[in-house]
Amino acid sequence: MTAVSTEIPQRRELVTELPGPRSRELAERRSAAVAAGVGSVMPVYVARAGGGIVEDVDGNRLIDLGSGIAVTSVGSAAPRVVEGVRQQVGESTHTCFMVTPYEGYVDVCEKLAEVTPGDHAKKSALFNSGAEAVENAVKIARYATGRQAVVAVDHAYHGRTNLTMALTAKAMPYKKGFGPFASDVYRVPTSYPFRDPEGMTGEQAAQRAILAADKAIGADQIAAVIIEPIQGEGGFIVPAPGFLSALAAWCKDNGIVFIADEVQSGFCRTGAWFASDHEDVVPDLVTTAKGIAGGLPLAAVTGRAELMDAVHGGGLGGTYGGNPVACAAALGAIETMEAEDLAGRAREIETIIGDRLRELQATNPAIGDVRGRGAMMAVEVVKPGTKEPDAELTAAAAKRCHEQGVIALTCGTYGNVLRLLPPLVISDDLLREGLDVLADALSAKG
Repeated sequence: MTAVSTEIPQRRELVTELPGPRSRELAERRSAAVAAGVGSVMPVYVARAGGGIVEDVDGNRLIDLGSGIAVTSVGSAAPRVVEGVRQQVGESTHTCFMVTPYEGYVDVCEKLAEVTPGDHAKKSALFNSGAEAVENAVKIARYATGRQAVVAVDHAYHGRTNLTMALTAKAMPYKKGFGPFASDVYRVPTSYPFRDPEGMTGEQAAQRAILAADKAIGADQIAAVIIEPIQGEGGFIVPAPGFLSALAAWCKDNGIVFIADEVQSGFCRTGAWFASDHEDVVPDLVTTAKGIAGGLPLAAVTGRAELMDAVHGGGLGGTYGGNPVACAAALGAIETMEAEDLAGRAREIETIIGDRLRELQATNPAIGDVRGRGAMMAVEVVKPGTKEPDAELTAAAAKRCHEQGVIALTCGTYGNVLRLLPPLVISDDLLREGLDVLADALSAKG
């Protein structure tokens, strides 16, 4: 069992209604000071968090099945992260690597070369967010190939900047009203086993995507194909076996850069260091963020050395990219993943969640599909007897979880997927309790 990162009691406890009086007070202040376009899943304000618990300002303790959207995989305030950050803050908080570099940045890039898929020569560049990493991966691919077109897939999510909105499939809330978007971005079908024609294999789904790309663009015009090995915001879609490898092989044969967006699926989340590992796929470039630094903002593009070195000096960077405090946090987080075998722990979590959800599916016709890997699991909610998405029931079930002190998140192109992203350090007992609450919420009437 992994160590709990703080002394917060690891039990769910509600001592006020939700939200409590202090949270309501903060909500009033927020309404006057924070832009209305910034949303929140729950109306409670956090005081501290650790292990599998988030404690709000009123003293309510909630079971965390969200990890800040797959960020605090090692737990919030994880000891090695905290120690590294404290030491670094006392030495320097910023110098800008582009002005006066420092060892921590180099250390992180060395670790990324070690843990990302493949044993080829790799280099990295560090940034601040997943969207920024994706933007730079596309820049690198275009520069290295001399081509412009970029292919993304249905149900994709890659960020909220202009280029990454173009890559993202879902309009509301990510794209509506924010165009026009970056050009030379094209979309092709992906592998979605629950909704694909019955019996369609991964290889057949890949050929469908390849044919669409060839017809719409032409392989010799494509700089990159970018895909999440397990789609995140699009619905935790796990492609059929063979899809990713066939797509990657086509890219290799045609000089196209294959970019794996592992922002949400990376760093032990799926029971392997990266979701690409499950299919033995070695991407040309990998984008990472979220779980990399235990809650501090850091992102990276890691890839084949010849691609990463193709860009002219000064063409990559950013004022805060690879901030020394964030680098210290990343080194502490990666050390925690290695020392506590959090990839193995994610596989244990998959067994607990998968068994419970499939048991529930057998008796609840609203659960159309159970899917995911590791601690990245989901249920797709449908109207019984059909595959018609039921976003209303999904939202209601999430709300019931919140009212009972369980943080649960929704996602999916149709808004009908409940996703589970617990910290990899959550206890079995807390996880099972959270799943019981989720089961009741999905079964509740009215």
